[in-house]
Amino acid sequence: MEQKNYFLSLAATLLMVLICLFLIKFFNISYPITIITTTKTSELAVVGEGKIDAVPDLAYVDAGITVNNLPTTDAVQNEINQTNNKIIESMKALGIKKEDIKTSNYSINPNYSYDGGRDKISGYNGNATTTIKIRNIQLVPKVIQAVTAAGANQVRGARFTIDKPEVYREQARDLAIKNAKIQAQQLAKKLGISLGKITNIVESSPTNYNYPVYAAQSMLESKIAGSTPEIEPGTQTYTSVVTLYFEKK
Repeated sequence: MEQKNYFLSLAATLLMVLICLFLIKFFNISYPITIITTTKTSELAVVGEGKIDAVPDLAYVDAGITVNNLPTTDAVQNEINQTNNKIIESMKALGIKKEDIKTSNYSINPNYSYDGGRDKISGYNGNATTTIKIRNIQLVPKVIQAVTAAGANQVRGARFTIDKPEVYREQARDLAIKNAKIQAQQLAKKLGISLGKITNIVESSPTNYNYPVYAAQSMLESKIAGSTPEIEPGTQTYTSVVTLYFEKK
């Protein structure tokens, strides 16, 4: 008797799947939609997807100072410090807060030459990098101009990112839930069944690798030609995929 009930249940499940596939094809039900056969025959699972594009609201610019072959470490340090101080003052003049200006690298290294088979220090090189966090991305071109005028001879960036990505992830999730509900109601109507409450929700979102967007180096170097660089932050996409489980009345 148990074996007979098993085969009857399996046949009913296969018949339901075939009917669903026919209805999707016949009525051209919109995508994305996925029907999942659950272990509980009283449930219907539908997958919804949500996407949202966000414009970056945060930028970083790395202003580098490199000096080469000076006679002493003090000379290297003095030149780096003078340029670095000018960069910091120029950022304060633009309204960049002190806590958003950070020296991320500082190093001094000797140069060696060979004299009679022995290494001899012939001078010193040094470099320092100041990382500037820009909360008003409209200031990015002015920041690049200012650090270059202050003496920075290496500008890395600008890179754009999202300050609070969790806000956009939540918005994408809300869209995915809404999409799944619409698809479930449309499907239930086509199948002639009634849906009850949502019994479970599973988010299986693809990982949102929203790497910082870097401006082209040619844009950053346009200050050499005496013009303000035009830099666009672009957009970053956040995606959410959810599965809603509905009771079947």
